[in-house]
Amino acid sequence: MNELSVNDLYLDYGTGAAANQILKGVSMELQRGEVVALLGPSGSGKTTLLRAVAGLEAPKAGTIRIGERLMYDGAKSYEVPAEQRNLGLVFQSYALWPHKSVTDNVAYGLKLRKMASSEIASRVKQVLTQLGLGQLGERFPHQLSGGQQQRVAIARALVYNPPVILLDEPLSNLDAKLREEARAFLRELIVRLGLSALMVTHDQGEAMAISDRILLLNNGKIEQQGSPQSMYETPETLFTAEFMGSNNRLPGKVLQRDGAHVTLDIEGRTLHGTARGANLGADVTALIRLEQVRIVTAEADNCIRLPLSTCMYLGDRWECLFKRGDGNELGLRAYAPQRLAAGEYWVQLPQDTLWVF
Repeated sequence: MNELSVNDLYLDYGTGAAANQILKGVSMELQRGEVVALLGPSGSGKTTLLRAVAGLEAPKAGTIRIGERLMYDGAKSYEVPAEQRNLGLVFQSYALWPHKSVTDNVAYGLKLRKMASSEIASRVKQVLTQLGLGQLGERFPHQLSGGQQQRVAIARALVYNPPVILLDEPLSNLDAKLREEARAFLRELIVRLGLSALMVTHDQGEAMAISDRILLLNNGKIEQQGSPQSMYETPETLFTAEFMGSNNRLPGKVLQRDGAHVTLDIEGRTLHGTARGANLGADVTALIRLEQVRIVTAEADNCIRLPLSTCMYLGDRWECLFKRGDGNELGLRAYAPQRLAAGEYWVQLPQDTLWVF
């Protein structure tokens, strides 16, 4: 069953010729128990879509449903106010009341709903315990770490059992190490409680780790959607391929094509790749993930010989840059298990992972 349905949603700011279109006919669904990530660069429309679902932005056309309830219908000029949509919302800044304790922050929405004091106390205690905050109920936000503040914001969104929880870049305020820990905690919590969640993020690693499905937005439209694995391993467009991983991008010309097999001229070198686009022109872009590039000791198929320019230590591996000259010469990045000595190396680009768009 769909907990959330958005159909052909349009939203713009301004009027007439000066109107700035933000959403251009977006349609999506969120099923019960599913986590969907809205992923995309700044200005792609992902946060605007989340806010439209929450009732914090006014679309111009389309429909929004929460379960069977109609929340917005542009054709009928019908819109349910945000406070009546019964959605849990976790803001990027957490938006905790600084003068209220953890317990009072979490209980605030229940008090607005005129719930009995005994029921409020029971629900708040339950959700704080679920999130590991049971001993922190009397503390104030300034007495909490960033990770604890994040969990309080999540508790406040969950306490009244909403059908859908909306997460607006919930991990962006955390430092790198804490973000990884919070990512695991958030995914485990969502699975354990069987939540239906719509999450905005600009971090493809975060989207792949937490979500069941990714919607990649580009300039107000859905570029591609699918499971994290399918988005990463079988991108349909160059934009998707570039956004979903760390890549080498190589401009080239098509010399010959036989089905998916493409023979390329890349700066005077003949290489073989796999077509990802149905209609390739004469000038194309070849792309390969860094982890797919191989550093080999002898010449092999689809190899380029290049001098090592520099190596960068990443902890579990080294990222190596191979480049000839300081101008616009071909440069390739690859991972190595240890630091490489200075010199020239054969860099192999396997045909099946050298995608051509």
